[in-house]
Amino acid sequence: MNDSIIILMLGVSVFLGALALFGIMWAIKTGQFDDKEKFLNQVQFDGNEELNDAAEQQAKKEALKKKKKKEGYRPE
Repeated sequence: MNDSIIILMLGVSVFLGALALFGIMWAIKTGQFDDKEKFLNQVQFDGNEELNDAAEQQAKKEALKKKKKKEGYRPE
């Protein structure tokens, strides 16, 4: 390959990478990835069963943490 082709390909790839980085930074700055209503909508449409299941899972996690803390950490 000619050096000029490699330089051209490198220049184009750096330009496209910079363009993508600029686009991502712009999207983050303008709040394109923020979902402020996500948690409100989840609670609004969850039923009692889903909320009870979530509470039971949280209680199981806390009980497991307490059990591990009580026994001490022993890798198997």
